[in-house]
Amino acid sequence: MSSQPLLEPVGKRIALPVRVEPKVFFANERTFLSWLNFTVVLGGLAMGLLNFGDRISRLSAMLFIVTSMFVMLYALYTFHWRATKIRNREAAAYDDRVGPTVLCVFLIVAIAFNFYLRMVNPA
Repeated sequence: MSSQPLLEPVGKRIALPVRVEPKVFFANERTFLSWLNFTVVLGGLAMGLLNFGDRISRLSAMLFIVTSMFVMLYALYTFHWRATKIRNREAAAYDDRVGPTVLCVFLIVAIAFNFYLRMVNPA
């Protein structure tokens, strides 16, 4: 006796339509706006350092500005990537495990660079 079910064809997969609820679209937009809120705060911090800081703070502010722009580009790319997957009703994972880790590393490098410059050149 065979261990395969009687009604299923052998080697064929049945394609079922994927239902995408409207809240998925709004969750994608909400995540995008959350990332942009983070970049505005980081950019505001960088502008404060740039305008009211000394020479060392200006160097650190440039690194924070570059990090903020990378975060903006990452958020835009991720938003469009997810929107395309949602629009095409792809049954796949919508999360990104590498991006936030890389962005955290950028922030740690920027903060460490600021501390390093402060320790090497005290006021």
